Amino acid sequence: MTDRPALDLAQIREDFPALNQSVRGKSLVYLDSGASAQTPRHVLAAINKFYLEDRANIHRGVHVLSQRATASYEKARVSVQEMLGAAESREIIFTRGTTEAINLLAQTYGRSELREGDEILISHMEHHSNIVPWQLLCEQTGAKLKVAPIDDAGDIIFEAYEELLSERTKIVSIVHVSNALGTINPVKKMIDAAHDKGAIFILDGAQAVPHMAVDVQQLDCDFYAFSGHKYYGPTGIGVLYGKADLLQKMPPYEGGGDMILSVTFEKTKFNDLPYKFEAGTPNIAGVIGLGAAVEYMTALGMDAVSAHEARILEYGTEALKQVPGLKLIGTAKKRAAVLSFVLDGIHPHDLGTIVDSEGVAIRTGHHCAQPVMDRYGIPATARASLGIYNTEEDIDRLVLGLKRAIELFG
Repeated sequence: MTDRPALDLAQIREDFPALNQSVRGKSLVYLDSGASAQTPRHVLAAINKFYLEDRANIHRGVHVLSQRATASYEKARVSVQEMLGAAESREIIFTRGTTEAINLLAQTYGRSELREGDEILISHMEHHSNIVPWQLLCEQTGAKLKVAPIDDAGDIIFEAYEELLSERTKIVSIVHVSNALGTINPVKKMIDAAHDKGAIFILDGAQAVPHMAVDVQQLDCDFYAFSGHKYYGPTGIGVLYGKADLLQKMPPYEGGGDMILSVTFEKTKFNDLPYKFEAGTPNIAGVIGLGAAVEYMTALGMDAVSAHEARILEYGTEALKQVPGLKLIGTAKKRAAVLSFVLDGIHPHDLGTIVDSEGVAIRTGHHCAQPVMDRYGIPATARASLGIYNTEEDIDRLVLGLKRAIELFG
């Protein structure tokens, strides 16, 4: 790992204006970055500049504003390419988020390639957005959905995963980091095993990209998806990376402007990559904001980010273990910045309400991962998900809130 200076937490916290507020009369502690991270001034400034100075449509105008907007939009694409380690910028497709990216793959690659009896393999720890699109595809094609099991700690049972792979497996789609458990999957090993059977491999990177360096060429995944709003960028924007040869063969996802080269009533000729998959006026401000988020995170250094979050995660794990009646859900060998837990006799929703009264924001519920909850025989968990701005003091505030809940519920 490259040596980098530790993060300047005081400066980072100053970069996020939303953190400088009171909630319920107490200073805000934000522990819900896994749902949506806060947005730094650098990103807000980039979005404001577009709306204040450069608001115009892209790719179509010869006037100055359109040219400036187009340049910023395509600069963001190159920034994402470099951040992911993709070979070419045309392998970066802008979507509304991870969910749309996976649906795009199911309805383009999946519908054109899968036949009755083919198989799709996912895992038991998937987010709903990496389950439901494949169920729909199975209904449309007659393919079958297979599920790799996880153990009590929340790790993939690799031997069972390998056994489920066969010559019938056409698509493997796995989460890089679990949003409900924090598990970091051994994805390189899983990708190699899938490729040995001739399957393509899709990675849901929504919870990975904000916490660790990702190199899609080193991983050799065929597709990679993530969302801007978890990466300190705007909502409503995301990315689908795909190997160029696969993207070339895929039919368009939507029809409309900018995804065409020519249109007659008899025939339409589609545009080149990446524009074939970006129909209509895109979320220009969102793309520019995402590009600014990449700049911000790159300047911090992902090694430094990972090291800081690992320290806070370790501190939080030990602190929560000291809370009477608390049980951590997800204790995998390798975890990212997620602390999911239940507390004896107190429903997670009640926990969330009580700690909110103490100014602490956490997530409660099934986290769009109901099969994970079913695996552990629970309806929901409380989840504290960490970001670059969190500190040991934030964890201490969470623990105080949990002790307050214990007092209230006796």
